[in-house]
Amino acid sequence: MRVAQEEIFGPVLSVIPYGDDEDPIEIGNDVAYGLVAGVFTNDVRRAHRAAQRLEAGNVYVNKWFGDTNQTPFGGYKKSGIGREKGLEALDSYLQSKNVAVNLESGEGDDLPGA
Repeated sequence: MRVAQEEIFGPVLSVIPYGDDEDPIEIGNDVAYGLVAGVFTNDVRRAHRAAQRLEAGNVYVNKWFGDTNQTPFGGYKKSGIGREKGLEALDSYLQSKNVAVNLESGEGDDLPGA
């Protein structure tokens, strides 16, 4: 169904019947997007197993929108680039640099090109 394949931003609920624990993971991952997933269960181990396998940037267990300003937000696949919020959001503003300094006297034979 189209409603289960597209990233819809609105008050929409898709209910899809499934068999065993493998079915909802396969159904959830069989889309081009992966912004958010939700798992509702009384078994926290089951929730963690599902969350580990779901291809989504955020997985909410027994609630919706459980993130804060300190938690990264972003998706997998075609659901955005990078992360907003949290320390991960700072990565796009950073540039790494390596500075190698020879503190020994002499020619510095250990440096490349020496």
